[in-house]
Amino acid sequence: MKLKTIAAVLGSPVSQSLSPAIHNAAFARMSKPWRYVAIDVDAQYFEEEVFAARDAGMLGLSITMPHKDAAFALVQNRDEIAQRSGSVNTIVFGDTGALRGANTDGDGCCDALVRGGASIEGSRAVVLGAGGTARAVIAALGLRGAADIAVVNRTQSRASEASECADVARVGTEGDIADATLLINTTSVGMGTNESPVSATFLHRALTVLDAVYQPLETAFLSQARQAGARTIDGLWMLICQAVRQEELWCGMTPDPQVMRDAALATLAQRTS
Repeated sequence: MKLKTIAAVLGSPVSQSLSPAIHNAAFARMSKPWRYVAIDVDAQYFEEEVFAARDAGMLGLSITMPHKDAAFALVQNRDEIAQRSGSVNTIVFGDTGALRGANTDGDGCCDALVRGGASIEGSRAVVLGAGGTARAVIAALGLRGAADIAVVNRTQSRASEASECADVARVGTEGDIADATLLINTTSVGMGTNESPVSATFLHRALTVLDAVYQPLETAFLSQARQAGARTIDGLWMLICQAVRQEELWCGMTPDPQVMRDAALATLAQRTS
């Protein structure tokens, strides 16, 4: 059976994206003759590329930087997390040609937390960062029953804006980590470096710590958290879990997360060999 490109990631740059490896491995395991590709597109051509994908018969798109805000503005309707966060990372093409927007980052983060043994209901969370990913995570945590969400960001005004994504969210400080049960880093601090977004002195054993950064897989932040006795979850699980949600939206099928993770790890290993 001829392969059919059913989805793609749009961004710039996308050459290092793990999404093609992740989704194509899932399609292969499900014995589907489908294909997922990466398309590098400049901002000025983003809208044109979205409609070209729709007209080509694709089921949907992943949207990555720097196009999540543009995707939010382009779609006709949005799921609640996309609406609350003002950011879209997934587009689904309807039968009538309508564009439906979703944001799977927030639920992907929560799914990874639950998979790692954490409880969202009644949790006290600290979210580091205030960008699109942070806003989606804050929205999802609120919708899934977190009791308190402290948003910590260098720019207080942005933290205040992000805190509006959930009724239980507020502007916080690193000091809120002392009473927290969840600590989530959505910033790029630690990507390819030995930096950590918070001092190790704030970390403690009652925490479940997730770092959205997955290159390196074991960040300095996660290493310090583990040394403090905290439960840790790497950013690759968040990436995988949000990708699972995307395939459910596009195809109505739930792929095997471990198959997707194994493909991502193999790709990362090839890049470092």
